[in-house]
Amino acid sequence: MLQQLAPAEQAEVEQLATQYPEVRAELARIRQTLEGYAEAHAVQPPAAMRERVLGGWQQAIRSTEPIVTAPQPAQAQTPAQPEAVVRPISAAEPAETGSSWYRWLAAAAVALLVLSAGANMVFYNRWRDAEANLLAMQSDQARVASTMQVMEKRLGARTQELAVLRNEQFAPVVLKGVPAAPGARARVLYNASTHAVYLDVNNLPAAPAGKQYQLWALDKGKPVDAGMLTARTAAGDSLQQMKDIASAQAFAITLEDAGGHPTPNLSALTVMGQI
Repeated sequence: MLQQLAPAEQAEVEQLATQYPEVRAELARIRQTLEGYAEAHAVQPPAAMRERVLGGWQQAIRSTEPIVTAPQPAQAQTPAQPEAVVRPISAAEPAETGSSWYRWLAAAAVALLVLSAGANMVFYNRWRDAEANLLAMQSDQARVASTMQVMEKRLGARTQELAVLRNEQFAPVVLKGVPAAPGARARVLYNASTHAVYLDVNNLPAAPAGKQYQLWALDKGKPVDAGMLTARTAAGDSLQQMKDIASAQAFAITLEDAGGHPTPNLSALTVMGQI
């Protein structure tokens, strides 16, 4: 392997292998790889070639031995013929050298292919990890964006509630519990100019399954539907905007079937208050 380098380069590589165990180990590994590939791809000569080569050598040797013939009469002598010279067939060194060089070149190509495959695998694993990290980051970013939207919506609602509470045009109407629910409390914020109505619950009994609280405005003794309370509002978690009411002298809350009713169930009256 090192014989393919210039003498100066070969000496430099051997010096580095002497100084650094890593270089020496890498050279040994490459030699083992090349030798293994050469052995695995060595061409086995045909079985009959050995007999043909040996037969050719024996025939060449026999042709060089002196030939003894019987004496011929003097009158029958013919001019002596020049003796045939047979030279031994030399080994096909160029062919062997070319085959060896081909095997070394093929082994080097295989070694480079193996190294390239290993590098590709490393880069592929890194790319796959980077892609997984990117997907995770995108998922986290989407989750954070969704959370931010929810928080911004809540902040906007709280800002609006604070503006209503601070607006002097909204007259507070305290709703107190009836004897059936003495601890119940709620408050209506009513703007007679804009007809806007907001409800703030302080304490209401938990609504049974299939039931929902409904707000009513009493205008000249006639009940007017002012809207259904959401679960968050009934729990006192938010200030809810109800239906606009043109005119009212009092407000009341009853417990109705889920979805509400056109007229209030007075037996289910929970809180009530006058303006």
